Parts: sequence; structure tokens; C-alpha cells
Amino acid sequence: MEIFEFIGKLANPEMIIHYGGLALLLITIFAENGLIIGFFLPGDSLLFISGLICASQPDLLGVPVELLMFYLFLAAVSGCTFGYWFGFKLGKKALERKESWLFKKKYVDLTSDFYQRHGGKTLILGRYLPIIRTFAPILAGVIKVEFKSFMFYNIVGGAMWIATITSAGYFLGQFEIVKHNIDWIILGFVIVTTGVLANTYIRQQRRKKKNQENES
Repeated sequence: MEIFEFIGKLANPEMIIHYGGLALLLITIFAENGLIIGFFLPGDSLLFISGLICASQPDLLGVPVELLMFYLFLAAVSGCTFGYWFGFKLGKKALERKESWLFKKKYVDLTSDFYQRHGGKTLILGRYLPIIRTFAPILAGVIKVEFKSFMFYNIVGGAMWIATITSAGYFLGQFEIVKHNIDWIILGFVIVTTGVLANTYIRQQRRKKKNQENES
């Protein structure tokens, strides 16, 4: 029961920042961008909330927004790079783990399908999608994507993801109505990202079914 309570706390972006400060914030972003067990972490909402807090409670993180985004960028890129090397070194074994409540084969299939359709751009577009954000760099390592090409998309994707969401939080954090409705904003992030991810999964299943019908 304690482990589930701990995971619940890690999935709460406000709690991560309020109790762990900048250090836990950066560790969380690193983990979600390349550790298999990090897919459940609240990356998008965490970036937004960190920008909002930087505007409304600057002492809590102790850094200006420009430095905050730079640190977040380093955490995202280094996490993604770790995921790549993890997949590169272990190969298919990295993604052939036994299924559990924490790891599902469908996560790999979803990311693989997304990668087949978008190629290296998955490391940019997938940055805005939970699960795909975590598994994309690992898959890139497994299929041995050229490292220079991987790093290009990694850096561009990391920069865009951090800049757009964190700066949006910082800008909106200057408005009282936003500061007093953080819970609703987090819920909105969850609904939007889950909706996009669900739509991606449904389209993947339709394509798979269509291919099976064509082959039969």
C-alpha cells in the first residue's frame, strides 16, 4: 500500500515541486524522458506548474524562469539520451519485459506504430504525449537510429517541449484566476493528453485490423 501512496505522490505535479523542489522536479523530468518506469509521471502538467510557480512563488524554486527552462531542457535531453543508450545496449530485451501492472506490451506497440509513421519526428511530436514520450528514445536505441540524427531530434524536441509549456505556465501564472484554479488546469492537461493518446491508439488498432483483413 505504501508503494502506491508513493507513486500517487509522484504523479501529483504540485506535490513534486512543493516537497521536492527543483531537484525532484529535474529528476522527474529526467525519468519520464527515458526510464521505462517513468511513463506515469506528469511531465506536461509538471512543466506548466513549474512555470506558473516560477511566476507566482519565485522563492519556491529559487531560480529565474530562463534558468529553470535551461535546467529542464538539460534534464529532458539527458533523460532521453539515457533511454536511447539503454535501448541500444540491451536491444529487444529492453522492451520484452514480462507484463506487469507497471509495464504493458501495448505501450511498446503504440510507440512503435507512432515511430513507423513519423520517424525521427516522434522525438519531437511524441514529447507532448505521455507513454510515447518515455518509450520513443528507448525504441530509437533498440532499432539503432544513428546517434547524430537521434540527438538532433532529441535536442529540438526537448527545447520545444520545455519552452512552449513552461513559458505558457509562466505567462498565465501572472493572472490570479489561473493561480486559483491549478487543479482544473491539471485536469485539463490530463484530459487533453489522454484524449490525444487514446485517439492515436484507436487509429493504430484500426490500421492493424485493416492490414489483417488485407492479408487474409
